[in-house]
Order: sequence, then C-alpha cells, then structure tokens
Amino acid sequence: MKDTSSDNDNQQQVSIENLRHSLADNLFYITGKYTEIATLNDFYLALAYTVRDRLLPRWLNTVRTVTQLSDNTKVVSCLSSEFMVGPHLVNHLINLGIYDQVRQAVEESGLDLQKLAEQEPEPGLGNGSLGRLAACYMDSLSTLEIPAIGYGIRYEFGTFKQQIRDGWQVEITDKWLQKGNPWEIVRPEAAVEVKFGGYTEGYTDEEDNYHATWVPHQVVKGIPYDTPISGYKVNTVNTLRLWKAEAPESFNFQAFNLGDYYGAVDQKVVSENITKVLYPNDEHIPGRQLRLEQQFFLASCALQDMIRWHLKSGGNLETFPDKFAVQLNDTHPAIAIVELMRLLMDEHDIQWHDAWEITQQTFSYTNHTLLPEALEKWPVNLLGRLLPRHLEIIYEINRRFLEEVRNSNGRDGHKIARLSLIDETGERYIRMANLACLGSHSINGVAELHTELLTKDTLGDFYELFPHKFSNKTNGVTPRRWLVQNNPGLTKLISEKIGEHWITHLDDLRQLEGFADDGDFRYRWGQVKLDLKRSLAGHIQQRLGVTVNPESLFDVQVKPIHEYKRQHLNILHIVTLYHRIKQDPTVNIAPRTFIFAGKAAPGYFMAKLMIKLIHSVAEVINHDPDVGDRLKVVFLPDYNVLCQILYPAADLSEQISTAGKEVSGTGNMKFCLNGALTIGTWDAANIEICQEVGQENFFRFGLTADEVYQRKAEGYNPWDYYYGNSQLKEIIDLIGSGHFADEDSTLFQPLIDSLLHQDQYMLFADYQSYLDCQDSISRVWCDRDRWLKMSILNTARCGKFSSDRAIREYCDQIWHSSPVSIQLADYVQPQTALRVDS
Repeated sequence: MKDTSSDNDNQQQVSIENLRHSLADNLFYITGKYTEIATLNDFYLALAYTVRDRLLPRWLNTVRTVTQLSDNTKVVSCLSSEFMVGPHLVNHLINLGIYDQVRQAVEESGLDLQKLAEQEPEPGLGNGSLGRLAACYMDSLSTLEIPAIGYGIRYEFGTFKQQIRDGWQVEITDKWLQKGNPWEIVRPEAAVEVKFGGYTEGYTDEEDNYHATWVPHQVVKGIPYDTPISGYKVNTVNTLRLWKAEAPESFNFQAFNLGDYYGAVDQKVVSENITKVLYPNDEHIPGRQLRLEQQFFLASCALQDMIRWHLKSGGNLETFPDKFAVQLNDTHPAIAIVELMRLLMDEHDIQWHDAWEITQQTFSYTNHTLLPEALEKWPVNLLGRLLPRHLEIIYEINRRFLEEVRNSNGRDGHKIARLSLIDETGERYIRMANLACLGSHSINGVAELHTELLTKDTLGDFYELFPHKFSNKTNGVTPRRWLVQNNPGLTKLISEKIGEHWITHLDDLRQLEGFADDGDFRYRWGQVKLDLKRSLAGHIQQRLGVTVNPESLFDVQVKPIHEYKRQHLNILHIVTLYHRIKQDPTVNIAPRTFIFAGKAAPGYFMAKLMIKLIHSVAEVINHDPDVGDRLKVVFLPDYNVLCQILYPAADLSEQISTAGKEVSGTGNMKFCLNGALTIGTWDAANIEICQEVGQENFFRFGLTADEVYQRKAEGYNPWDYYYGNSQLKEIIDLIGSGHFADEDSTLFQPLIDSLLHQDQYMLFADYQSYLDCQDSISRVWCDRDRWLKMSILNTARCGKFSSDRAIREYCDQIWHSSPVSIQLADYVQPQTALRVDS
C-alpha cells in the first residue's frame, strides 16, 4: 500500500489555513514584529519566508540527490559575472503551482499580494542580456531537471539605479541588499581562500618535473550565499551560489591598540571591495585591477568548491570532467582555465599533460560579442602583478600551443601572431577570448549569423584549427517568467484554447495558428493587449506625468543605450514625423507612443548624450499643440526586470542594430513571445525570428551584414547621404540648430559630428529604408484585423526561442548531461527527533 503521508503533508503545507498560520508565525518569529507595527516590507519578508519554507524540501532533496550521483551523471556549472534573476517571489509561486492559494491566503489576512510583491527589490546582479540569459538558462535547467549550479558574485551594490535630471542620466547607488534578502542562505562553513599578488618559488624534482609554490601578498576569504532556483512544477530546485569577499581577519587588534583605527579595519575594507560593485569603472588602473580581481575571485571560489565537492563524494580529479561540465558565460570567467591548471598541478600534484587534458574536457565557452573592444584583454604587467603564477602558466600554455601550430601549420608569422595568447602590438596584453578558445572543448555562438561571423572573422583562425569545437546555440528565454508571470491575461487566453502543456513545450504555441482567422479570438487577443496598454499608460502618467493614448501604436525600444543599437536612428524617425506635422499640421499620421528604456554605461558620453537627445525631443513634441495626441515620446528610467509590463504592452519591437553588430539579443524574443511585431535589420536572432514567423509578419529594413562590410570597404562617406537625401539633411540640421535644446546649437554637436564625419554604425545608409518601413507599419496598423492576426502568428511561431530548447541542445551536444528525477522526501516534524549515527 502506498504511503501517502508525504503527499498529505504537501497538501497541508499549501492549504489556505496553513499558509495563513505560516505567514503569521514568520512575521512574529522571523521579523520580530506584530501586525500593528509591521511595515509593508515586514509583511513581504514574512511571505517570502513562508514560500521559502515550501521550497526547502525540494531544494534539500535536490542537493542530497545530486551530491550522491554516480560519476556518469554530470552537473552543469554555469560561471557568469551576471545573473539577472529578477524578483523571486511570484516566480516561485508560479513554479510551485501555489499562486492562487497564496493570493487567497494573503487576501484573507487583509493584505494585497501585488503590493507585497512590489516590495521585493531587483537583485542587482547584472545590467544586460548576458545576465538575463544566464537567469533564463538556470530556470530551464531546473525545469528540465538537469543537475546544475550557477556560480556568480554577490555584489553588494549591483547595477546602478538610473535617475534622470534635466534629461541627463545620473547614476545612483543600488542598495538592493539594504533591507535583507530572504531568499539566500549563507554557508560560512563552505568558505574558501583566494590568493592575490606576491611571488612564486619554483623547483625541479628528481624526475625533472617542475613544481611551483605561490607565496601571495594577500589572501581573501570567499563566503558562499545560496539561492534556490525552482523548476516549473517539478521537484528540482537547483542552486545559485554567489560569493562574497571577506578578510580572513576583519579586525587588527594590534593596530587598534596602537591608535591606528583605520589600519585596524584596512584589510576588511580592501578585501570586501572585491565584491562591492558590479563592473567597477575600468577607465583607470585601480578600476581595471578590481575587475580582474573580481573575475579571478569568482573563478577560484567556484573551482575550489567543485573540486572539494567532487573529492568529498569519493571522486578523483582524473574523473572531474565526468562530474562537472563548466560553461564560461563569455570571457569574464576565462581565467578559470588557468586557475584549474594551477589547482591541479600545484595543489594536487597532477602533471601538465594530464592537467591540460582535464581542463580542456571540463570547459566550454559561449561567445557573446563580435565587437573587438568587448573581447577582454588584460595588460601583462597587471596580470603578472596580481596573479604571478597564472602568468607563468599562460606563458607555458602559449609556448606549447604555438610550437604545435608551427609544426603543423607552417610559420605564417601573421597567423601565429593572431593566434597567440599574447597581443604583442604595443603594450602587451593577454587575450582572454584566445585563452577561452584554446582551453575549452566547445565554442559556441548564440545566433546563426553570429556563429557564422565568429567562424569567418572574429575567431576565424581558431575555427581553421579546431572546426570540430564550433557550433551554434541560438539563445532562448523562459516562457515562465516572460509570458506566464508577466502576462497572465494572455497566458489565460492561450491556455483556454490549447491547454497548459505549452508552458514547458513552447512549440505547442503553433496550435494558435488555427485561431488567427477567428474574429472572436482576435477581438479577445486585442482586448488583452489594450488592457495592458492602459495599465502601462497609467504607469507612465503616474511616474512621468505624461498622458499617452492607449489606443495609439506603442513603439518600444528597450535595451542598453549604445551607438550600435541605434536609439538615435529611432529618434531621427520621430523627428521626421514631427517635421512632417510642422510642415503640414493636417497631415494624416497614425498615432504613436514611442517608449524608450535603457541605461548608458557611466563612462559612455555619447550614449548619455543620446539619452539627453531623447528627453529633449520628448520635451518639445509632447508640448506642441500642433502634434497633439498623434505623437508622444517617453523614456522610462531605471529599466529592469521589474518593468516587465513593457514587453506585453508593446505593439512594435525596435530591433534596429547595425547588421553584423548585434550578437543575438533576447529582448526581441520576449517581445515576439508577447505578440509584438518586429521592425528589424537582418541581424542576429532577428533573422531567425523572421524565418520562424514568416517575412509577411516581420518588418525588415536596412543593409545586410555583407552589405555593411562592402560599403565600408568601398569607402563609406556619410556626407553623400546627407547631401543626397533632402529629408535627412533637414532633420540633421533641425537637431543641429538647437531647436530641441533651447536654441543651444552646441549641445548635440558631438553626436552630429560623429554621424557626419564617421557614422560608424551607418545610420545614414539605413535612414531612408527605415523610414519607408515605418510608413508601411503605419498602414498595416490602420488595418486592425490584419495587425492582430500578425500579432497572434508571431506568438504562435516563436516556440524555437524557448530557453528550454537551447538548454536541451547544450545538454545533448556539449555538456552530455541528463535529467535526474528528484524524489520528494518531506521533512515531517513528528518524525524528526534528531539522531546522529557515529
């Protein structure tokens, strides 16, 4: 007879009565408050601990099961400098399948679930698509029941908060941990030590084997903080392990007693600086050193943790690659390749050949950039001063590699120079992308075009040597967060028609195609979108004081502000429409609300000037009576995952980067999933989105990547377009005149000069094509049924862009990791009298 006590206990845990009691208990015993003095944040914390309590049985059973796995089952280890996990509360409620019960329990307790959820701060662990992708992949790993652990840094101050003052971006410290983090559990007993600086001492043993001892100048302690990552309606709850830096001794009594009060805490301050801020400004040497310290700290902590875990579970280091598949999320953690070599050789006495074989079998590398300036390089002097042993190992890796290249591929000096781990042109640098390629058994791009350009150009020399290493793994996003959680109305409508299986099998959305011609379904689809737009319009009114028309076309561009992403091309179109109205106030223009969101890097002046231009144009257009409600321009500051309402409310998604510059993107996938149509260049994942949804449901414009390269090779001259297109000239001259800057003709001159004299990202070449495409969009928008049908088909055909699909490909083709079913053995209090067997 089946023992149902565990099932009964699970049901009891999520009953309305039990949830209400737990909420009250946690408010009293965890926050130390009673209802009369509790704040809204106290109630949020009590609810978060209530939900975490129901995660713990799954979490601990996952950890127990994974630590006892045989060597033929791999754990996927994701090393990433960013994890944009977003708020946890609602995500866990959905994944646990208890959203409705918790909402009812909260309401019966006199509270509002939405208001409590809004108390949760955005975890400041990233600032862009790199971190959001890592978070989506962690979600899918858990949902697919793949044993996994994410390794990152517990930044005390994450990505900055963005304020706008007089149209300019101002960076404010992000104190996301200020009120505590109920989702994490600190594990001080699992701390590790990380070395920096100093010197090495080497000797050769009797068998002529070289050994080295690293004598560090500084030792920092890495403290792990664990956060649960739940899967959707499965028992698997994987771990995100974030590391905080501390000094081994945080207080120096001798210095204090001598009156050196600052010196007494100096080591504490210096050590904790390593994990203080996400991406410190690296324009100066101290900032660059701190970024390298962060990257090495993450790599060393993670690898020491994995090695300890492997040895404790009875494995030996020769089988380390059979237990762990370590994925490098871009080049930031690439120093892990050298650190694993050091740990194997210096700490565990493994010879070079065997250590290198273990290392290459362990790591795989995902490239996320084609921009040369984003392929990390570290000055040899800096790396040698901070990591002296690692520089020795890099030199030896490079010597052996280049010797093999010379022996098998001749003595092409230019090719050897490009392949070398050391850039010898000018100041000597370590090329981290080259190191990642050499030290990994797999290299992948994240969109078909991106991978093609990697193999032809960016990493072409390595592709010639190791073609078997390269593959494409197009990015994906998790439908649980980006549709189920942030668009419940559309989720309900879809599930009414095709059931809920699509939530974990996104290809099932294809079944919606049959409803695209159903007038009633199109109407309901449109009403869901309109309700979302009304909600967003209310948010804009409340936050910015700008009234927008919910029935206008919501034209949205959400992404980091960068010249290659071309927010200023979008502005040129807006100014063009404005100019048409000023020339003829009666002109027929389909009403549009242009919505921007995104942050500029603190040291990126041109990007900050683009933000100022957006605000200056908005100030003029939004108050011009000739324009009225036909055009509105808004910039939503401090965009993050909490602004998820933008994706479901958008009608049009702007994906207008210069062809060949964008790697993949995930914002384009989130918009498509939520039924927005795309205007885009033939770039990155735009190509694959167009292929999936059909060219008739995609608005394509501009040069291709090959045409961009050809124009530049022929000698691209932006002046030809300026003088050859009277409309473009009028718009540039209007901006340059100071019309949008209180007659200050100098304010936007740096931006105009950049376009006229360089136009590196070819706005002028794409301007007319972009305008023509936008005009066709306006015509389609006026045909409501046609637009709604296209919207439905975009959602129906975006199944490829699920992170579940991407993770399955990684597991099958790179990691060779298989699902492990977690059997739930609950912690049942009456049966837990503690007994420890000796």
